Amino acid sequence: MPSSIDSAAQGPISAFISQHFRHFNAAALKDAADGYRAHLAKGGAMFVTIAGAMSTAELGISLAEMIRQDKIQGICCTGANLEEDVFNLVAHDHYVRVPHYRDLTPAEEQGLLDRHLNRVTDTCIPEEEAMRRIEKVVLAQWMDADQKGERYFPYEFMYRILRSGELEKYYQIDPRNSWLLAAAEKNLPIFVPGWEDSTLGNMYTGHCITGDVKNVHTVRTGIETMMFLADWYQKTAAQQSIGFFQIAGGIAGDFPICVVPMLHQDLRRPDVPLWGYFCQISDSTTSYGSYSGAVPNEKITWGKLHADTPKFIIESDASIVAPLMFAYILGQ
Repeated sequence: MPSSIDSAAQGPISAFISQHFRHFNAAALKDAADGYRAHLAKGGAMFVTIAGAMSTAELGISLAEMIRQDKIQGICCTGANLEEDVFNLVAHDHYVRVPHYRDLTPAEEQGLLDRHLNRVTDTCIPEEEAMRRIEKVVLAQWMDADQKGERYFPYEFMYRILRSGELEKYYQIDPRNSWLLAAAEKNLPIFVPGWEDSTLGNMYTGHCITGDVKNVHTVRTGIETMMFLADWYQKTAAQQSIGFFQIAGGIAGDFPICVVPMLHQDLRRPDVPLWGYFCQISDSTTSYGSYSGAVPNEKITWGKLHADTPKFIIESDASIVAPLMFAYILGQ
């Protein structure tokens, strides 16, 4: 007999998944998506982490709708994913795709650099139209905040430039396909650990060195981000169970999942609930010392997940899996 999840309204993508995704990683995808829907159906919240180059992979086409339909309540992402969604928003027509990237010679790679094209696998981001265009707008925000003695997180500065309307004349994609615009409309909290390791983070460092920005702490990073997350997690978990949906690994996943053991072990707050659902999409194989390749059960030993927490891992390419899962969760 089909479950209530299986019998939910299904569009053609969801129906295809239900019919064909029955074994191995395909079945794991469907099981994890069913678990996601079940978690939300029980009143839970979902926290999504984004590593890799998913914004350049245009994940926003599916992720933005998940945000608009309240399927996501919080996000943790790398600084690259934060900025690259906006880069794509304003410079999409100037991107260059290189399908034969595996065959490029060092000289051809140098040729791309000479054209100010920075390659991410098969896609080149144009420096002038994307990075420098955003730098001009956000620098004005950094300097204004600096002069007023105000301080904001990286995502708050991005929200400010989007809400200002200054970039609208440059939009080159349907704004509904920008996940950051959708997040700004919902005012979602976005936690960005290691923001310094990003193009805008490097630019900000340069402007601090030259003195354009006097107070290096005008952009709030690091420890303050974990404090912000700890406050958000406790307030949210007091109302509803929080699930953890991890796209790839790295700091975007490891940083936020540690908030629970930190609250339990370092702040001695054992009554704070653990994460109530866990799913990771990763093509990293299980290996010695690898966080990205660690199986979910390893997280039990660190006090991040409970033995009974619904746990899923889909060992596949997130650029394929995530849009399919989002479509299924949305009933498309």
